Amino acid sequence: MSKQAKNNVIDKYKEIIRSVGLKDETHTVEHLLTAYPLGDKQDQLVSQKAEELVTAIRDEPQNRSQLEDFMQRYSLSTDEGIALMALAESLLRIPDDETANKLIEDKITGAQWHDETDSAEKWLTHLSAWGLLISDKILSSSHSAFTKAFKRLGEPVIREAMVYSMRLMGRHFVTGRTIKEALGTAASAVKKNNRLRYSFDMLGEGARSWAMADRYLQDYHDAIDAIGQSASGDDINQRHSISVKLSAIHPRYSTRQRQRCLPELIERMTALAEKAKSYDIALTIDAEEAGRLLLSLEIFEGVRQQPSLKGWHGLGLALQAYSKRCLSVLDYLIDLAQTTEHRIAVRLVKGAYWDSEIKHAQVNGFDGYPVYTRKINTDLSYLVAAEKMLSNAQHLFPQFATHNAHSLVAVGVLAKEKNVSSDDYEFQRLHGMGEQLYTAAVEMIDEMESSACRVYAPVGQHQDLLPYLVRRLLENGANTSFVNQIHDPSIEPKDLVTSPKTIVSGLQSLPHPYILLPKDIYHNRLNSSGRDLEDQIILENMVNSYRAAKDKKYKISSIINSKVSDINSKNEEKAVLNPVDQGIIGHYIVASQSDVDEAYTHALQAQKLWCQASFHERADVVNCWGDKLEEHFDELVGLLALEAGKSYDDGIAEVREAIDFCRYYALQAQAELSGHKLMVGPTGEKNSLHYEPQGVFVCISPWNFPLAIFLGQIAAALVTGNAVLAKPAEQTPIIAHKATELFYEVKGSVPGIFNLLLGEGDIGAALVSHDKCDGVVFTGSTETAQLIHKSLARKDGAIVPLIAETGGQNAMIVDSSALLEQVVDDVMNSAFYTAGQRCSALRVLYLQDDIADKLIELLQGAMDCHYQGDISDPAYDIGPVIDTEAATMLHKH
Repeated sequence: MSKQAKNNVIDKYKEIIRSVGLKDETHTVEHLLTAYPLGDKQDQLVSQKAEELVTAIRDEPQNRSQLEDFMQRYSLSTDEGIALMALAESLLRIPDDETANKLIEDKITGAQWHDETDSAEKWLTHLSAWGLLISDKILSSSHSAFTKAFKRLGEPVIREAMVYSMRLMGRHFVTGRTIKEALGTAASAVKKNNRLRYSFDMLGEGARSWAMADRYLQDYHDAIDAIGQSASGDDINQRHSISVKLSAIHPRYSTRQRQRCLPELIERMTALAEKAKSYDIALTIDAEEAGRLLLSLEIFEGVRQQPSLKGWHGLGLALQAYSKRCLSVLDYLIDLAQTTEHRIAVRLVKGAYWDSEIKHAQVNGFDGYPVYTRKINTDLSYLVAAEKMLSNAQHLFPQFATHNAHSLVAVGVLAKEKNVSSDDYEFQRLHGMGEQLYTAAVEMIDEMESSACRVYAPVGQHQDLLPYLVRRLLENGANTSFVNQIHDPSIEPKDLVTSPKTIVSGLQSLPHPYILLPKDIYHNRLNSSGRDLEDQIILENMVNSYRAAKDKKYKISSIINSKVSDINSKNEEKAVLNPVDQGIIGHYIVASQSDVDEAYTHALQAQKLWCQASFHERADVVNCWGDKLEEHFDELVGLLALEAGKSYDDGIAEVREAIDFCRYYALQAQAELSGHKLMVGPTGEKNSLHYEPQGVFVCISPWNFPLAIFLGQIAAALVTGNAVLAKPAEQTPIIAHKATELFYEVKGSVPGIFNLLLGEGDIGAALVSHDKCDGVVFTGSTETAQLIHKSLARKDGAIVPLIAETGGQNAMIVDSSALLEQVVDDVMNSAFYTAGQRCSALRVLYLQDDIADKLIELLQGAMDCHYQGDISDPAYDIGPVIDTEAATMLHKH
């Protein structure tokens, strides 16, 4: 095999996988319908067998797991289920009694914990219901001194009962606290059922520091030694195996850190794989968030092609069926298996990050979702992928992870149809879930009588369980979950096992009608579009935009009456510096007093014409200004990086905020301010409210948000009928100049209604003190705001309004119920991104003593693996402060 061939497989599929992910859900699901592998008769047969399976399971409630009883009773469609998830997520990490008591009281009181309990219910559910009910009664009662005393005395008892219950819940998902304990649990289970194998997952993910990543890595090495030394079975696929999360063994596993993390993760994973090979046990790389998919495939291929692993067929990958890219990734894996002449194990799962993928896409304004918005579309995708895997069983070792009766039976039928031996594929389930389903399936379904089942078995202490536990609770507590529905007597068995093709074919809308595209989530206005920087092409576009901005030599001047002032005038010229290296990126012409007078003259004339337009007409102009910004999105991000030293993340957020300002203020003006509104008043009186513009507003904005705050002030003033004279910060005039040019490209903009004056503080002072100034909007320091206030107070005539947003001290208060890893993420983002130069940046962190040492250690570790430098390189997280004056002031402070 040539070296070129070895390195080419992922390159052939990158754009295919990427483009599929960007396609709309309707297109993707229509393709799945045409590829559905079961004919009508087969489909009916599968549904019939699955219905018999469900009925048999319901007829033997005594065989249900305690946890399944518990999840069915307290599903996430109930307030009680949500309260329990909050307790499970946080209670066991709270070291102090006082905070634990308050959390329990907050979550328990007021919920409906008890109804008529069936005597046949499992003791866990039965006792939990009564325990929660009694806790609620004690905690919510305050009728007498006796009750209050009992409440105080009862708190330790309640707390210990709740802690015990939460530990019990956690243990149902965990095979053991140590790998030795987990192997013992597995050995006992295998004695009862020799078709069982285990894939151990050492709990821990999302390392925030190298210390965490190294600890998790050592856990994996130790686990492989323990599993390997106890291995039995002639074939690698008959032995216990291990699953690894890439986010656990590297603190910066992301596309932006690709140059660093790709070789480092390949090296770390290769060492683990070599150890697994030495014992001839399998190793599977777990699937995580969609944004990391292509990076994970590059890492997987880099490990698979290591010469030291030649001849070992134990490297596998988890694949999420809820991903629109699922089938394209399968094509890649088949090609890679053929190219490397290795059989690749593929664990097909439905997917466990659905809620966070949806929220992430909405918050970041992506074009669409990487996952299907309907659960049934995922079920359809699962079976299409299953057929492809079974059709390529000579290249792949198919592993089918599901708790769904229809999916389970369908896979068995497909395997038999394609003559795939039961030794050449396996089923998988989660530890603590689905045991009754698999036991019944093997006994009842002919196609599955000799099928093996691998149990996905988490191992670790509770503090490392929490992210996994919450995913399991969300996944299995949702009212669309098969695990939740299978024991719900209100759902007929036949309705649980209807073919996904039948259901999807009958839908009027293939995407979920209530899960709107990210751009539409606000209903009455467009959400600004964002950029996914985990997409390598988009990231490269950002870098190219920066380079294009840097290649230009800017020379700008004020814009008065929609025209650029003479750049060859005799006015003073000032340099604009790149904060990274203090290099000159351009020059601007400083406005003069005569420029200020001229701007006021044109603004007054323009304002008379502008205020004759309706709120709707002005709103259309401002709204279209937002559209213009969106058309020039990448260019504006490049300018923000160049002129303000903003990272691409921060630049994207700022451009989006500027666009949202335009659309939000336009909507508010149309909905709230236009027309006359009759007010409630005494009989015989008629009072109405209407809004009129103030006149000419001066808008003075800072350098830390040179586009968003600059534009937000102006958009609000313009849409309400005012004329604007704007002075941006002297450090960032170029981005303001570009935004002003874009305003005058909008049809309906009136020349002179918005004027840009460039200069330092003296120009701002001249604008504010001018006798034609009717109002000031200012964002900046408290000291400057006080000077503006004094200047306005000295003026004769009517009081001139001042709207000032000034600095403050922003604090975060963290108690012991907080997830410390999330705290670290939020502190890093708020305190250090944009070099801490945001008015909302975190200044003071208050920590509860019980968690302070641990959190400080985590925070120091996170700071050590965040990088400061030339922000045009995505590998750097934190750029420079704006200029040498700011740096000097910080050092002095």
